Amino acid sequence: MKVLVLFLLLGAIATLDLAAQVSGGGMGGTTPTTGNGGQTSVQANPNLGSGGGARGVDNSRPIYLSGKVVIEDGSVLPQNVTIQRVCSGISKTVAYSDSNGRFNFQWGDRNTVFADASDAGSGSSHNGASGGYGSSQSAGGGSALATDPFGSRMMNCELRASVAGFTSDTVKLFNRRTADSPDVGIIVLRRIAGIEGSSISVTSMMAPKDARKAYEHGLQSLLKNKPNDAVKDFEKAVAVYPKYADAWVNLGKLRLGQQSVEPARSALMRAMESDPKLVEPYVELGLLAAKDANWQESGEFLDRAVELDPVDFPQAWYADAVANYNLKKYDAAERAARTAVKLDPRHVNPRSGLLLGLVLVEKQDYAGAAAELTAYVKLAPSAPDVAQVKDQLGQLEKLAGAAK
Repeated sequence: MKVLVLFLLLGAIATLDLAAQVSGGGMGGTTPTTGNGGQTSVQANPNLGSGGGARGVDNSRPIYLSGKVVIEDGSVLPQNVTIQRVCSGISKTVAYSDSNGRFNFQWGDRNTVFADASDAGSGSSHNGASGGYGSSQSAGGGSALATDPFGSRMMNCELRASVAGFTSDTVKLFNRRTADSPDVGIIVLRRIAGIEGSSISVTSMMAPKDARKAYEHGLQSLLKNKPNDAVKDFEKAVAVYPKYADAWVNLGKLRLGQQSVEPARSALMRAMESDPKLVEPYVELGLLAAKDANWQESGEFLDRAVELDPVDFPQAWYADAVANYNLKKYDAAERAARTAVKLDPRHVNPRSGLLLGLVLVEKQDYAGAAAELTAYVKLAPSAPDVAQVKDQLGQLEKLAGAAK
């Protein structure tokens, strides 16, 4: 059992080390907010290369896309919303919306955020391809893949927005043609009911122009994979406006990536103090305490995080379960582990089930524990702790038989 717990904790640290990510959906991929509980990656999609196009056609020609993000009532979120490209299930942050909800970027592995739509070659601003605020629009018309190599570069791809507390409609890109307008239309966000916390900092909304300009430049530096420049930008933003909670969060994550732990902790604490209902500082501080095996502090931060937002942060539920397991609060650990499993239908982190099994062992539910450990072996057959889990399964079957 001790060996299993050791692997569990090591797995927790590896799984929950979000601060070092630099692209896709949490600092999470250059985006400070994951939203939708999604895991992200920077892997390239095989369809995005310049080869494979029609003979005699320059398939490396840059493609520019632009659009707008609105809430379902047509209003615009008063913050920079993360725009993600999702190809064959792999997501990557490609842009952030501006204060008017507009976004624009160059398609490809080297994405650039432009100052306005005209820089992206889109000409004048549009209200979107759709007259209303519908869902899952397709950008462009007709099937042109056979004759237009540009369309093949976007096969199995779509765009979506990512904000905690909201679900996002998607814009399908599979049938785009070279001659299509760069404007892909409108991405609609829909509020999730029952979430007390927010990824939208009220204090950040009141940031003065100079602070907001520095913050937005920091987001662009992240997209260009220039973390050192981003640190300077966010430091400038909080120097101009000390209550800039979003800037403090991003600064804390970047400092963690630079192994500057105490400055990172300080920045995250400043974010929490600036806006007590902003969820991410609690998540990051809880994960940081877990790395130090400070389970009491970790549990306190993570309990508050999942209380504020029980939907968008499955990694917080998992870490909360680890903390409560080590605090011997097995009822709380079971609840958190079951929620982590529920919020991870694709089994991105199969250790949630393993943890649930260990909790059930402590509660003497040997049959339930055996079921969870059996599922873990099937989901992660190459995991380094599989041999120990199988050995534990043999013991559990004996205990379950004796209990019967």
